[in-house]
Amino acid sequence: MAIQSFGLGKIFNDLYTVFLFTRSDIRIALIPVTLFAVAAAPLSSPLRLLDTVLWIWLHLLQFDVANQIKAPDEDKINKPSRPIPAGRITVHDATILRWALVPICLAYSALYSVQLTFVSLSMLLFTAWYNEHDGDKEPLSKNVLTAIMYGCLEMGGTLVAARDHTQLSPTGQIATELTVAVFSSTLHAQDFKDADGDRQTGRRTFPIAYPVISRIAIGLAIPLWSIFLATLWELDILCDCLRRLRMLRGGPDDKRSCKYYSTWFSLHHLFPAYWYYYHGNNEHPSLAFVEHILNGSIAA
Repeated sequence: MAIQSFGLGKIFNDLYTVFLFTRSDIRIALIPVTLFAVAAAPLSSPLRLLDTVLWIWLHLLQFDVANQIKAPDEDKINKPSRPIPAGRITVHDATILRWALVPICLAYSALYSVQLTFVSLSMLLFTAWYNEHDGDKEPLSKNVLTAIMYGCLEMGGTLVAARDHTQLSPTGQIATELTVAVFSSTLHAQDFKDADGDRQTGRRTFPIAYPVISRIAIGLAIPLWSIFLATLWELDILCDCLRRLRMLRGGPDDKRSCKYYSTWFSLHHLFPAYWYYYHGNNEHPSLAFVEHILNGSIAA
């Protein structure tokens, strides 16, 4: 009996260790991407939600493990509760887990469609580029690669959630492309709180390379994107966390600002659901207003 209890305890302890790899990304990745998939698909059945969460979480896990075995010293400073710096798992064992997750992700995706398998493969390749090939060392490549991988998560989750696992709806496609654009231009809002650890590992994020400009850029990008998204999705009321984003301060305020940014970024994932509710599946957002603005600027 004691042996059985020990065995179960070890299993739960190992599962909790695996969960800890992704815990810090639940708010900024797992929840928003799941909301997006449910909204953009739209969700074909309540049971499909579990499949969607599992697909997103598995691919998020393989990225997080690959990322955390790369710079455990950084996590000792920024995130000491993660499994490796906390001593719950060795770098060697985490490396084995990292590469074991590759065939698991591909096999799970293959159960749905060839198209989803290609999305999974793309996510795995960009993960390797970002981590094993130092795509995270420069500010621009870090932002662009992270945004593309985020788009892969959204595309894959949407394909799993939908009735048709082979293609996105026009609305879902537009929403995914917008997420990549929004995230690539604003995600450095999360980097302010990790600046000390990033400096010690040689990573050049925008807050380190351009400390003042990066804060001003966030202050401009969030209201401009809010206006653009509200216009595109034809929202009657624009609700965001702009007033509470205090990007011109440091220390504890950077951590608080990161939480507000996560909330703002999560909210825009629900806009496809708003569109489907008011316009149905047969229409999709139009960028005609952008053409009018550009034509007016050229004419002027």
